[in-house]
Amino acid sequence: MTERLLILAGGYSKEKEISLKTAKSVYSELLKEKKYKLKILNPDGQFIKVLRKYNPDIVLNLLHGRYGEDGYIQSILETERVKYTHSGVLASSLAIDKEISKLIFIKNKILTPKYFKYKSNNFSNKKKLLQHINKSLGFPIVIKPLNEGSSVNVYICKKNNFLRNLKKLKEYGEILIEKYIPGREIQVAILSGKILGAIELKPKRKFYDYEAKYNPKAKTEHLIPVALTRAQYKRITNIALKAHKILKCRGVTRSDFRFFKGKFYLLETNTQPGMTSLSLVPEIAKFNNITFKNLIKKILEDASINK
Repeated sequence: MTERLLILAGGYSKEKEISLKTAKSVYSELLKEKKYKLKILNPDGQFIKVLRKYNPDIVLNLLHGRYGEDGYIQSILETERVKYTHSGVLASSLAIDKEISKLIFIKNKILTPKYFKYKSNNFSNKKKLLQHINKSLGFPIVIKPLNEGSSVNVYICKKNNFLRNLKKLKEYGEILIEKYIPGREIQVAILSGKILGAIELKPKRKFYDYEAKYNPKAKTEHLIPVALTRAQYKRITNIALKAHKILKCRGVTRSDFRFFKGKFYLLETNTQPGMTSLSLVPEIAKFNNITFKNLIKKILEDASINK
């Protein structure tokens, strides 16, 4: 029996192009299957009208960033009683908010870098802000928006370039200022409530930022299997699984870590990880003998109206 599958891609966030690339990869793979009637839709002002007319059996949510993985589109789909993939409203909104998710991690004894939320009216002048950073965190630091993905507008700052980079985030009402943790970059994927695997990244750039993730010329080195002891591997993957569960995620997630001086620092958990040719979850799946097609199928199997 043919299933009507609606693929959501594009959207309004700064990750629009990555979402469209993901959709093309997934569409071309599913096109080989005879069981699906496929349609790619960029949700706009006519979204609900088109959704009702197409009347899909499943919505495959491949949106990234704000409005796509923050619970907004999920709430519309739940109101329309449509089955959709990836995490639900609550998990999506919690995971994308870098401050709230950190509070949840800390409450559940998951190590995460020290931080504070910054509003432009928090400090009467930049001198006091610099003093506060020196006292509470120390340089270098990381500054980033509270609710963007794909490392959009994330900057590692030393004292001499902090104020210059801060101006680049002027469009955001609030940002996160976080202690920079050096060390190894390791990412762990969870699929259907089980550990899928881990991968280590060695970017040629300062860190695994937007360019390193999506520009082939950045030449980020991907290391799999990750060179960890059995005990270390078990520890990091169990932390990722714990984060997935306490945020009440479903489907697939990818948690980003720094490994420094024997400690794993969880930076964030992503509820809509990319599925392009350069993306990490498909690579981890392939290493574990799960084809791209079967990975997509497993994600579709976890589709639900709400959870």
